[in-house]
Amino acid sequence: MAQEHTSVLLNESIDLLNIKNNGIYVDCTLGRAGHSAEILKRIDSGHLYAIDQDQEAIAISRKKLETISSNFTILEGNFANIKVLLSLNNIKKVDGILYDLGVSSPQFDKADRGFSYRFDSELDMRMDQKNNKITAKEIINTFNEKQLADIFYHYGDEKFSWEIAKKIIVKRQVKEISTTFELVDIIKDCLPQKVLKQKKHPAKKVFQALRIYVNNELEVLKRSLSNSLELLNTGGVIVVISFHSLEEKIIKDIFKSKTTSKEDKFLSKLPIFIENKKDYELVVKRPVVAGQDELEQNRRAHSAKLWAIRKVGD
Repeated sequence: MAQEHTSVLLNESIDLLNIKNNGIYVDCTLGRAGHSAEILKRIDSGHLYAIDQDQEAIAISRKKLETISSNFTILEGNFANIKVLLSLNNIKKVDGILYDLGVSSPQFDKADRGFSYRFDSELDMRMDQKNNKITAKEIINTFNEKQLADIFYHYGDEKFSWEIAKKIIVKRQVKEISTTFELVDIIKDCLPQKVLKQKKHPAKKVFQALRIYVNNELEVLKRSLSNSLELLNTGGVIVVISFHSLEEKIIKDIFKSKTTSKEDKFLSKLPIFIENKKDYELVVKRPVVAGQDELEQNRRAHSAKLWAIRKVGD
């Protein structure tokens, strides 16, 4: 039974958006509409644009949002194309943008999507099953040893990436590797007992790496965040909820590039204060994390971090 998706850091993220009832807002990760629903409740004469590439999520969320208000438009597509998607609706500037990155609970809990090592299903892992043609199954059965090892190491920080890649090559010469459990068994065969006995599932890193690669998640995030910053009205805020260090690095690097400059260090040493005006400022100096109550109720919250940046100048 697929569990209901519970939005992580819901209240904190909505508060940081500082929603105006006549504002224009974008939820780049509609999912099951947890964040979108809360935004929609707070806008009377404004409008919400929600982006998703998962057709099932769109169908379910549309019904949920219709019970709240008609002030929304769902844009089917990848949030890498946020500028184009909004431009097609004659929107050039917005007052707030939200990202809840990663995979939603229903996607993990639906066996046939192939995201989870907890269910036996065909290796897929595509968030967009209509337009994305490459699957985890194709990668596992066609990429060479170095390509596989690089994916596991760079996107999953898997220390035994080469051992796992070698074993995959051997196994697929005998029989195509088709299912999640077949891949889990191969991974387990490559890991020492001290790793297998750890609390985290032994296949977690490899599955994360494959999912990121299949969906090109990191490049998509870089492109989308850069475009989103250009879409903000003065006073507008971007809120991002991340779930692993690779996402965190991208967010920190982009936000830092917009809120600091080479002159800052020099100006700080002068005997008089000289303001070095920036177009953006950090809303929170350190990422917000979930409180104890949320940690106890939602396992996804343990790795979640919330970041926010505001446009302050033109």
